[in-house]
Amino acid sequence: MKKIQMVDLRSQYEKIKEEVDAAMQEVIDQTAFINGPQVRLFADELKQYLNCKYVIPCGNGTDALQIAMMALDFKPGDEVIVPAFTYIAAVEVIALLGLKPVFVDVDPDTFQIDASQIEPVISDKTVAIVPVHLFGQCSDMESILKIEKKHTLKVIEDAAQSIGSVYTFSDGNQAFSGTMGEIGTTSFFPSKNLGCFGDGGAMFTNDHDLAEKMRMISTHGQKKKYHHHSLGVNSRLDTIQAAMLRVKLRYLEQYQKARNEVASAYDLAFENHPHISIPKRDSNSTHVFHQYTVKLNGVNRENFSKHLASFGIPTMVYYPVPVHLQVAYQNHGFQEGDFPVAEKLSHEVISLPIHTEMDPGQLELIINTINSFFQ
Repeated sequence: MKKIQMVDLRSQYEKIKEEVDAAMQEVIDQTAFINGPQVRLFADELKQYLNCKYVIPCGNGTDALQIAMMALDFKPGDEVIVPAFTYIAAVEVIALLGLKPVFVDVDPDTFQIDASQIEPVISDKTVAIVPVHLFGQCSDMESILKIEKKHTLKVIEDAAQSIGSVYTFSDGNQAFSGTMGEIGTTSFFPSKNLGCFGDGGAMFTNDHDLAEKMRMISTHGQKKKYHHHSLGVNSRLDTIQAAMLRVKLRYLEQYQKARNEVASAYDLAFENHPHISIPKRDSNSTHVFHQYTVKLNGVNRENFSKHLASFGIPTMVYYPVPVHLQVAYQNHGFQEGDFPVAEKLSHEVISLPIHTEMDPGQLELIINTINSFFQ
């Protein structure tokens, strides 16, 4: 049996090796390593997949968030609402731009921002909401967009973990994650569902002016070479990474199906387990399972993890410290007890191996090893 990994990038690569190698060789032959033709082709193909008007590639998912906020002209002191249980990137960018993060607790079952808690924290300084579509499904976008419209705010979707997830509105209309707010952002970090062989990211929008502004900001604020019209950054998707992503985009639906098959096996094994709560699917969103994250009930998480590790099974904890309790953000005045759901989840959650190349033998070993912990 192959070694069990949280994500098996080598096995995934070996299945598409011929296509990937040819795509990379083409870039090398062309020697157009920066803004080569594959970058534009990938942006066009991803735009078609997502059914949105504009895709602007950039250097990574964090840059995508920063460029989005710069394009929306947020000013120091403006407030941006974010979930307290998430990766640090969105909050980091808010702080770097001199904005103020305003945290909101999350739903204890879906792990998404609790839309019912957003409106009470809106002030005259609030400019935006950043729903993070955590672990692979969409936040409650219908409620969030209603709040956005009522209070004349902006919505920036962090779709770094949810590319390919589809949200269904109450009227039956559907949209991909990242395409419902003013701007959506994503990451192509290697372990993502659509990942490259290094860093990469992109921004999505249906607004022509915003697209042009983000494209300009991402290239030093220039409209054309050596003519700079705004403050900008240097954030580009390498041509080799774009070539890689063009290949993998063709397999994205297949990858989502494989991840859902693994998730279904876990669901079947643990759906009635007294000590394990399987991840809840939101009824309005498909789930692409960037992570399969469970809650442990009445279990020592460290001992559980060590037990699995002794059989060669890795686990991960996303995230052991909620954002508002991170040392770097203590100056914002939040303290323990402010967001009890996020704090409770940080002690309960653990993610099991899930990726596109898992075989039945590996799944059987993982499930049996977990069950043996409770015997």
